[in-house]
Order: sequence, then structure tokens, then C-alpha cells
Amino acid sequence: MNQYMLLRRMFWPIMLLVFGVTAILNEYTGIGYDKSWPIYVIAWGILKLAENAILAQNPPPAPPPYGGYPPPPGSAYGAPPPASGPTGPTTTAIVPSNSEEGR
Repeated sequence: MNQYMLLRRMFWPIMLLVFGVTAILNEYTGIGYDKSWPIYVIAWGILKLAENAILAQNPPPAPPPYGGYPPPPGSAYGAPPPASGPTGPTTTAIVPSNSEEGR
């Protein structure tokens, strides 16, 4: 398992731990839930910074190419339809030039 997925899976357990710490602070000190919201913001920010640092080191792989159906012939997205005349389809051969200008 890569580090990014590990951190993503640990996000909510860490936030639950922070909530438990604020519950203990609420019980034994004068810091209530109304005054502990900066702790949640700081924990969330630290976790997001760690995610971005991991992604900067190991970028995710590119998605695989789309393997959908080929476009229908003659559509605006596909190749032009094959040309057919009275004798049948025609083909064109590409012949390389022998001149030195193209090199």
C-alpha cells in the first residue's frame, strides 16, 4: 500500500482521536467545544499538507486509455468513409521522395 492511500485511510481515525482529546480537555479543563475548533482546523490542515507532500513525491499514474467502441465510419469523429466508385474502392500509395531536401 502506498503512503498516500495509508494517509487517506487514517484521516478520519486521526480526526476521531482529536475529538477524543478535545472531549478530555472539555471534561478536565475549562476548554470547551466552543473554544476547541482551532484544533480541528490545525489537524485538518496538517493532514492536507502531508497528502500534498506525498503526492508531490509520488504523482499518481496516468489513467488507462479509454477502451470504448470505435467511431462509426463516416462520422465527424472517425475517418472519412471509404471512397467507392463504379469500379469499387480506390487506394492511394505513398511514395517517398528521393530528394535531399526532406532530410
